[in-house]
Amino acid sequence: MLKQYLQLKLSQKLSPQQIQLMKLIQLPTQAFEQRLKQELEENPALESGKEVDEYEDTYDDYDSNETDYEDHETIGNDDINVDEYLSDDEIPEYRTQTNNYSSDDEDRDIPYAAGTSFNQYLLGQLNTFRLNDEEREIAEFLVGSIDESGYIRREIPVFMDNLSFTQNVFTSEEQIEKVLKIVHDLDPAGVGARNLQECLSIQLHRKEKTPDVELAIDIID
Repeated sequence: MLKQYLQLKLSQKLSPQQIQLMKLIQLPTQAFEQRLKQELEENPALESGKEVDEYEDTYDDYDSNETDYEDHETIGNDDINVDEYLSDDEIPEYRTQTNNYSSDDEDRDIPYAAGTSFNQYLLGQLNTFRLNDEEREIAEFLVGSIDESGYIRREIPVFMDNLSFTQNVFTSEEQIEKVLKIVHDLDPAGVGARNLQECLSIQLHRKEKTPDVELAIDIID
């Protein structure tokens, strides 16, 4: 039987601490909670709670080390490639499957439906949302700006200028932010994020809201 699927992998060089956090949030909810409890038991210096102040220093370090994609900044040799630490089993695979064949057909994997690009796949999902004409134009423009890694690199003011000059759509930053949240509801989770932190935050917000997941959200946000 043919299996049609779409897979998106985000690759970025990260610090060991960021790699550990990525591994944690990819775990199922139950395994995630067990891992956190284990860490709390083994390390008495850790405390369970939602006090964001405890993690502000971590965020300062994270923000200072975040890769500047637009400037193509060179990364040092001491940085670590996440692909070397995350196996295929640890990276979530986002698939759309269509079973149009009998059980006698050969079982093999092929890319998503012939003639359907990743961009078209995302645009098709927009049809499930109730959007007015302006919102749809903005949403389609944002989807068209997603790069091969699944990120949106441009800033909101740049989108305002581009929309007015190329689409004759005059809108506000608030309206673009509103539509961008709709794009963030598309699959795969994290598509359309503007950086790795936002990508991880989107994925966490789709998990069941257990205390441990809420704690991870506080750390990311």
